[in-house]
Amino acid sequence: MFARVALPRPVDRLFDYSVSEGLNQAARPGARKGGRMFELKPISLESVPAALDRAERYRLLEEPTEAESICLDVLEVDPENQRALVALLLALTDQFEAHMRASVVTEATKVLLRLDDDYMKLYYHGVICERRAKAHFRRGGMGDRFTAYEWFRHAMEYYERAEHIKPEGNDEAILRWNACARVLNRHKELEPPHEDAVEHMLE
Repeated sequence: MFARVALPRPVDRLFDYSVSEGLNQAARPGARKGGRMFELKPISLESVPAALDRAERYRLLEEPTEAESICLDVLEVDPENQRALVALLLALTDQFEAHMRASVVTEATKVLLRLDDDYMKLYYHGVICERRAKAHFRRGGMGDRFTAYEWFRHAMEYYERAEHIKPEGNDEAILRWNACARVLNRHKELEPPHEDAVEHMLE
Protein backbone atom coordinates (compact mmCIF):
# COMPACT_ATOMS: atom_id res chain seq x y z
CA MET A 1 0.00 0.00 0.00
CA PHE A 2 1.35 3.37 -1.00
CA ALA A 3 1.33 6.31 1.42
CA ARG A 4 -0.84 9.19 0.36
CA VAL A 5 1.32 12.18 -0.57
CA ALA A 6 -0.07 15.71 -0.36
CA LEU A 7 0.34 17.44 -3.69
CA PRO A 8 1.60 21.05 -3.64
CA ARG A 9 -0.76 23.78 -4.74
CA PRO A 10 -0.35 24.98 -8.31
CA VAL A 11 2.40 27.56 -8.71
CA ASP A 12 0.02 30.22 -9.94
CA ARG A 13 -2.20 29.80 -6.88
CA LEU A 14 0.83 29.99 -4.63
CA PHE A 15 1.83 33.17 -6.40
CA ASP A 16 -1.66 34.65 -6.07
CA TYR A 17 -1.72 33.93 -2.37
CA SER A 18 1.80 34.73 -1.25
CA VAL A 19 2.79 37.64 -3.48
CA SER A 20 -0.51 39.35 -4.23
CA GLU A 21 -1.73 39.13 -0.65
CA GLY A 22 1.62 40.34 0.59
CA LEU A 23 1.53 43.34 -1.72
CA ASN A 24 -2.00 44.21 -0.69
CA GLN A 25 -1.11 44.03 2.97
CA ALA A 26 2.07 46.09 2.47
CA ALA A 27 0.16 48.75 0.55
CA ARG A 28 -2.51 49.35 3.17
CA PRO A 29 -0.54 51.32 5.81
CA GLY A 30 0.82 53.86 3.31
CA ALA A 31 -2.21 54.09 1.04
CA ARG A 32 -4.45 57.11 1.21
CA LYS A 33 -8.21 57.07 0.77
CA GLY A 34 -9.25 55.58 -2.54
CA GLY A 35 -6.06 53.49 -2.79
CA ARG A 36 -4.61 55.77 -5.43
CA MET A 37 -1.96 57.67 -3.47
CA PHE A 38 0.82 56.41 -1.23
CA GLU A 39 2.69 58.28 1.45
CA LEU A 40 6.30 58.66 0.42
CA LYS A 41 8.93 57.30 2.76
CA PRO A 42 11.62 59.75 3.89
CA ILE A 43 15.27 59.02 3.42
CA SER A 44 17.90 59.79 6.06
CA LEU A 45 20.17 62.82 5.88
CA GLU A 46 23.15 60.48 6.07
CA SER A 47 22.13 58.84 2.80
CA VAL A 48 21.95 62.10 0.81
CA PRO A 49 25.46 62.07 -0.76
CA ALA A 50 25.09 58.48 -1.95
CA ALA A 51 21.58 59.19 -3.22
CA LEU A 52 22.83 62.11 -5.30
CA ASP A 53 25.63 59.97 -6.71
CA ARG A 54 22.96 57.50 -7.78
CA ALA A 55 20.89 60.29 -9.35
CA GLU A 56 23.88 61.31 -11.46
CA ARG A 57 24.33 57.71 -12.60
CA TYR A 58 20.69 57.52 -13.63
CA ARG A 59 21.16 60.66 -15.72
CA LEU A 60 24.15 59.07 -17.42
CA LEU A 61 21.98 56.02 -18.13
CA GLU A 62 19.40 58.34 -19.72
CA GLU A 63 16.84 57.67 -17.00
CA PRO A 64 15.98 61.28 -16.06
CA THR A 65 12.70 60.48 -14.31
CA GLU A 66 14.56 58.14 -11.94
CA ALA A 67 17.09 60.88 -11.23
CA GLU A 68 14.25 63.36 -10.72
CA SER A 69 12.59 61.09 -8.16
CA ILE A 70 15.81 60.72 -6.16
CA CYS A 71 16.40 64.48 -6.14
CA LEU A 72 12.86 65.09 -4.90
CA ASP A 73 13.47 62.62 -2.07
CA VAL A 74 16.67 64.43 -1.13
CA LEU A 75 14.98 67.83 -1.19
CA GLU A 76 12.24 66.57 1.12
CA VAL A 77 14.82 66.15 3.88
CA ASP A 78 17.29 68.85 2.78
CA PRO A 79 15.30 71.55 0.89
CA GLU A 80 18.23 73.89 0.30
CA ASN A 81 20.69 71.29 -0.97
CA GLN A 82 22.23 73.05 -3.96
CA ARG A 83 23.68 69.92 -5.50
CA ALA A 84 20.24 68.29 -5.42
CA LEU A 85 18.62 71.37 -6.96
CA VAL A 86 21.12 71.41 -9.82
CA ALA A 87 20.71 67.68 -10.40
CA LEU A 88 16.93 68.06 -10.40
CA LEU A 89 17.09 70.96 -12.85
CA LEU A 90 19.28 68.93 -15.20
CA ALA A 91 17.06 65.86 -14.88
CA LEU A 92 14.07 67.98 -15.87
CA THR A 93 15.87 69.50 -18.84
CA ASP A 94 16.87 65.97 -19.89
CA GLN A 95 13.15 65.43 -20.44
CA PHE A 96 12.63 68.41 -22.75
CA GLU A 97 13.04 66.41 -25.95
CA ALA A 98 10.69 63.62 -24.93
CA HIS A 99 8.16 65.85 -23.18
CA MET A 100 8.36 69.35 -24.61
CA ARG A 101 5.41 70.48 -22.53
CA ALA A 102 5.07 73.68 -20.57
CA SER A 103 4.87 71.93 -17.19
CA VAL A 104 8.39 70.47 -17.43
CA VAL A 105 9.85 73.84 -18.43
CA THR A 106 7.91 75.53 -15.63
CA GLU A 107 9.20 73.01 -13.08
CA ALA A 108 12.78 73.54 -14.23
CA THR A 109 12.36 77.32 -13.95
CA LYS A 110 10.97 77.02 -10.42
CA VAL A 111 13.99 74.96 -9.41
CA LEU A 112 16.27 77.59 -11.00
CA LEU A 113 14.84 80.27 -8.71
CA ARG A 114 15.81 78.21 -5.66
CA LEU A 115 19.52 78.40 -6.46
CA ASP A 116 21.26 80.79 -4.08
CA ASP A 117 24.16 81.89 -6.29
CA ASP A 118 23.77 84.57 -8.98
CA TYR A 119 26.30 82.96 -11.29
CA MET A 120 24.55 79.59 -11.01
CA LYS A 121 21.19 81.17 -11.76
CA LEU A 122 22.50 82.81 -14.94
CA TYR A 123 24.46 79.76 -16.07
CA TYR A 124 21.61 77.29 -15.56
CA HIS A 125 19.12 79.70 -17.08
CA GLY A 126 21.33 79.43 -20.15
CA VAL A 127 21.24 75.64 -19.87
CA ILE A 128 17.43 75.67 -19.83
CA CYS A 129 17.35 77.87 -22.93
CA GLU A 130 19.96 75.80 -24.75
CA ARG A 131 18.12 72.55 -24.09
CA ARG A 132 14.85 74.07 -25.26
CA ALA A 133 16.67 75.08 -28.43
CA LYS A 134 17.99 71.56 -28.97
CA ALA A 135 14.55 70.05 -28.40
CA HIS A 136 13.05 72.29 -31.11
CA PHE A 137 16.01 71.70 -33.42
CA ARG A 138 15.69 67.92 -33.22
CA ARG A 139 11.93 67.99 -33.52
CA GLY A 140 12.25 69.69 -36.90
CA GLY A 141 8.63 70.76 -37.32
CA MET A 142 7.32 73.86 -39.07
CA GLY A 143 8.78 76.90 -37.40
CA ASP A 144 11.07 74.86 -35.14
CA ARG A 145 14.23 76.10 -36.83
CA PHE A 146 13.24 79.69 -36.05
CA THR A 147 12.28 78.83 -32.47
CA ALA A 148 15.52 76.88 -32.01
CA TYR A 149 17.55 79.86 -33.24
CA GLU A 150 15.82 82.19 -30.78
CA TRP A 151 16.41 79.87 -27.83
CA PHE A 152 20.06 79.37 -28.76
CA ARG A 153 20.51 83.14 -28.80
CA HIS A 154 18.77 83.48 -25.42
CA ALA A 155 21.11 80.82 -24.04
CA MET A 156 24.14 82.67 -25.37
CA GLU A 157 22.95 85.89 -23.73
CA TYR A 158 22.65 84.20 -20.34
CA TYR A 159 26.04 82.54 -20.73
CA GLU A 160 27.61 85.93 -21.53
CA ARG A 161 26.04 87.44 -18.42
CA ALA A 162 27.28 84.50 -16.35
CA GLU A 163 30.77 84.89 -17.80
CA HIS A 164 31.02 88.40 -16.35
CA ILE A 165 30.58 87.14 -12.78
CA LYS A 166 32.10 83.68 -13.12
CA PRO A 167 34.33 82.28 -10.36
CA GLU A 168 38.04 82.40 -11.10
CA GLY A 169 39.12 79.42 -13.16
CA ASN A 170 35.56 78.48 -14.13
CA ASP A 171 35.02 78.77 -17.90
CA GLU A 172 31.86 76.65 -18.15
CA ALA A 173 29.82 79.58 -19.45
CA ILE A 174 32.37 80.20 -22.22
CA LEU A 175 32.36 76.52 -23.19
CA ARG A 176 28.58 76.50 -23.47
CA TRP A 177 28.52 79.80 -25.41
CA ASN A 178 30.99 78.36 -27.90
CA ALA A 179 28.95 75.17 -28.23
CA CYS A 180 25.84 77.19 -29.10
CA ALA A 181 27.81 79.33 -31.54
CA ARG A 182 29.14 76.25 -33.33
CA VAL A 183 25.65 74.82 -33.76
CA LEU A 184 24.45 78.07 -35.32
CA ASN A 185 27.55 78.32 -37.52
CA ARG A 186 27.19 74.76 -38.80
CA HIS A 187 23.45 74.79 -39.35
CA LYS A 188 22.63 77.72 -41.58
CA GLU A 189 18.99 76.62 -41.66
CA LEU A 190 18.74 77.89 -38.10
CA GLU A 191 17.96 81.56 -38.55
CA PRO A 192 15.86 84.29 -36.98
CA PRO A 193 12.29 84.41 -38.27
CA HIS A 194 11.83 86.92 -41.07
CA GLU A 195 8.63 88.59 -42.16
CA ASP A 196 7.86 86.22 -45.05
CA ALA A 197 8.38 83.16 -42.85
CA VAL A 198 6.12 84.53 -40.12
CA GLU A 199 3.36 85.26 -42.64
CA HIS A 200 3.72 81.74 -44.06
CA MET A 201 3.47 80.18 -40.60
CA LEU A 202 0.31 82.18 -39.84
CA GLU A 203 -1.47 81.16 -43.07
